[in-house]
Amino acid sequence: MSHAAKRIGILTSGGDCPGLNAVIRGAVKTAERHGYDVVGFIKGYEGLVDPVTYIPLTNRNTAGILTQGGTILGSTNKGRFAATCGVQDRLELDPLLLAGVKATYEQLDLSGLICVGGDGSLAVAQQFHEYGLAVVGVPKTIDNDLSATAFTFGFDSAVACATDALDRLHTTAASHERVMVLEVMGRHAGWIGLYAGIAGGGDVILIPEIPWTFENVCSKILERDQQGKKFTLVVVAEGAEMPDGEVVTAERRQDTRQTRLGGIGNVVAYEIEKRIGRDTRVCVLGHLQRGGGPTTFDRVLATQFGSHAVRLIIEEKFGEMVCYQPPSISSVPIIDAVNKLSRVDANSSAVQAARALGISFGDAADLLGPFCVEEALADEEVSNEAPTVSESVEPTPAPVELAVSEPVPVEWEAAAAYADGAMW
Repeated sequence: MSHAAKRIGILTSGGDCPGLNAVIRGAVKTAERHGYDVVGFIKGYEGLVDPVTYIPLTNRNTAGILTQGGTILGSTNKGRFAATCGVQDRLELDPLLLAGVKATYEQLDLSGLICVGGDGSLAVAQQFHEYGLAVVGVPKTIDNDLSATAFTFGFDSAVACATDALDRLHTTAASHERVMVLEVMGRHAGWIGLYAGIAGGGDVILIPEIPWTFENVCSKILERDQQGKKFTLVVVAEGAEMPDGEVVTAERRQDTRQTRLGGIGNVVAYEIEKRIGRDTRVCVLGHLQRGGGPTTFDRVLATQFGSHAVRLIIEEKFGEMVCYQPPSISSVPIIDAVNKLSRVDANSSAVQAARALGISFGDAADLLGPFCVEEALADEEVSNEAPTVSESVEPTPAPVELAVSEPVPVEWEAAAAYADGAMW
């Protein structure tokens, strides 16, 4: 490493995802061509202070990492720099930590620091910027829930994983005439569930942005039975709220880290089997969606992000985050990107297309034509009565009447026992 050269730092923080190494490689190759040395801090922000841990990054030691999953720098979503404890809840960093980071900047004579992460990690970068440190952000999350960018890298790879799972579940579900429930990640945004559900031929998609009921889900399953389709694929996002508004959690945390979501797939499967007696199985993808190499789309997007992050440093556009605004790579203030979650529009073109294909979202709008949902949602706010079908739209068959006793509350212990004893 040349002592005369200008120097850029880079780190990867938060949960890992495919494409992180592509960002590192893109940044290093671009930086070297513009006369900058690059250092990579180990284990995210933790590598910046006490003890400061970093490695020099060159074209040689980053060769071949484009296709690798994970991150050669390591990452963490816990520790001294945890800056969020829930949706949009920011925690102020210890001033002593910030002072320590500033000392590292000065000792290494950094021209800028590239922070690669999701909303929580970029909230830390924003605090660095407010403290007067030269930072730029790169949006990373499989959840695709960062506003100001059309897509984050890692999302496409996660969708590809979930789609492959649905392809595989389709054949076993059809063979045994079963209901298959696939639980996917995404936290409080339903992007993975929506895209994978469409791409993988799902029959029911349950996401946080669209309220649903067990009655509507079961109606769809029985409707398929009547049509001679004796199996059903149900895709449920981990952050989809239960009909009573509760969110199923795998663990409620007492520290500053976000609550771990998970378990709704087991609850949905338990209720389906209990209500209509259908043989039901569950598959929880979990961290499979984070692992493996990036898709072609994510490789291209991540490489561009890494390169343009260096451009922002060269142009001294600090406090900015690179973003994808098709067809161009642009930038926005980090504060604009982390201030609001990007969530699925319940009347978006993707949702409308899914409804047109006959996919159910577990709500009353399933009874309408796919392009009448916006009016139905507006009417629902005014009246609690069931929406009627427009005369200009050919009505769909009435929902199958369920032979169900009074609604059963969610029984977590029973659902857990079902998952342990009957999942496979």
